[in-house]
Amino acid sequence: MISKRSSVVVVGSGLMGTGIAHAFASNGFPCLLVDTNEAALDKAVATIGGILDGGVKLGKMSAEDAAAAKARLTTGSAVSAAPKDAALLIETVSENLAVKQAVLKEAEAVLNEDAIIATNTSALSVTEIASVLDKPNRAIGMHFFNPVHKMKLVELVLGLATDEETVAITRSWCDSIKKTSILVNESPGLTTSRMSAMLGNEAMWMLQEGTASAEDIDTALRMGFNHPMGPLELGDLTGWDTRLAVLKYLHSTLGEKFRPCPLIIKMVAAGRYGRKTGHGVYEYDAEGKRVPGSGMKGSLL
Repeated sequence: MISKRSSVVVVGSGLMGTGIAHAFASNGFPCLLVDTNEAALDKAVATIGGILDGGVKLGKMSAEDAAAAKARLTTGSAVSAAPKDAALLIETVSENLAVKQAVLKEAEAVLNEDAIIATNTSALSVTEIASVLDKPNRAIGMHFFNPVHKMKLVELVLGLATDEETVAITRSWCDSIKKTSILVNESPGLTTSRMSAMLGNEAMWMLQEGTASAEDIDTALRMGFNHPMGPLELGDLTGWDTRLAVLKYLHSTLGEKFRPCPLIIKMVAAGRYGRKTGHGVYEYDAEGKRVPGSGMKGSLL
């Protein structure tokens, strides 16, 4: 049983870090959100406040509970700011092995030896990331899904050294924030990232070949398979730069079936990453809302 007095540290205030911090703060846990970028931290706090305020308007939580959740969220510029009694640290920094290893190594020097150290990586090896730790048995992958406040799944990824106690405690953490966890043996792309990368890549091949427009490809998946979002919409949300990095990794480890579609490479080179840049497969306004009719047309490629 996880105590509500247990504090959590989230390193990285991007899209995923913001969502993960919200999940813990809104479920009663003191949460420190760490990032070297002060502007990114300010944006994350504002985003979390907006989600909480939206919950109040929808009647999903009281104004008092929203205020309490905001009060439980604090920010810092370095892992060294983490309280020594923090029971869980989750890194959500860029998909770069050396950067992630540096965060975990610093975390191990700050936290108690019984604290769980988790990585939200969607593609890299948990074993490799944790190899810099003196006690890699305390490390585990916690792969959340975007948007975190709506998506209920967490993939718990077992590194070579991850022990049963770490798994049990981490599953309890997932239960405490109302998430469903599944266990995944370490493998490139895990389960969901591997399937999603394949689906998104194939959708881009179809778009490049002129099989159908972006809107129609996404509609096919939403209406034909009951997906909440189409693969091109999801790519714009995730960011095609991130998608390309994952595909390159899967291509190098799992072979030709994951070779990135040239259209993805072209879009990333042009800075068309998706929502975060205002333009991907679709265009977005200043508020991040999709511009109607802006999807790429296969026949115009």
